[in-house]
Amino acid sequence: HIPGSAQVRVECKGEVWVASGDYKLRYDGLSPAFEPVRCHHFITESTFGLPLFRFPPQAQVFQDIHQWWEQNRREGFSTVLFAYSLGKAQRLIKHLNPAGGPMFVHSAIRQTNQALQADGWDIPELPLPSEGKKEDLKGALVLAPPSAARGTWLKAFGPARLATASGWMALRGAHRRQALDRGFLLSDHADWDELHQAIEASEATHIWVTHGYRALFVRHLQDLGYEASVLET
Repeated sequence: HIPGSAQVRVECKGEVWVASGDYKLRYDGLSPAFEPVRCHHFITESTFGLPLFRFPPQAQVFQDIHQWWEQNRREGFSTVLFAYSLGKAQRLIKHLNPAGGPMFVHSAIRQTNQALQADGWDIPELPLPSEGKKEDLKGALVLAPPSAARGTWLKAFGPARLATASGWMALRGAHRRQALDRGFLLSDHADWDELHQAIEASEATHIWVTHGYRALFVRHLQDLGYEASVLET
């Protein structure tokens, strides 16, 4: 899912349960890859447990972000990209090309980066906007948590175009409802296809579903022949 996340395997009298927590199957270049664990009971999330949630390859998403950033620079706009301070922000930092122009981070992301760096994670260092020259802020790309959209913090960058990186951007009109110029489909959760792949790889006979579209996903799994139940948390 993100740095620090893990599954839990419990075995008692030959019966194995696995609590997967939040997860994605695609390797993001930051966190260790998902490891399927064979079990009898598999507890899975279903944050994006609907067929409409099918995410594009990561490389394509970053290509789209770079192209949009370059367009904004040519047209005299800064680019502000909203992302969670833990997980999503570090993934973006790892894959965004600094050759595209100056890059800055919000203090909440800087503090998270420093905590991860202290724990041995290889996170590139990026400056705060206050540490850059005023002329560098024009046309720069700035990473900030979603909460930064509600304050006056954005005014420092002059004319800016706003976007977010989230799996929820698969919903029609999601970025417009948040008063954003763009939405990029990048998630740290499994999409519809990955949920099925993880369940199949577990070889579990009983699937327990928590978070997201639980009841709908349970009925779908039952139609596929699985024993499946909603797990209340």
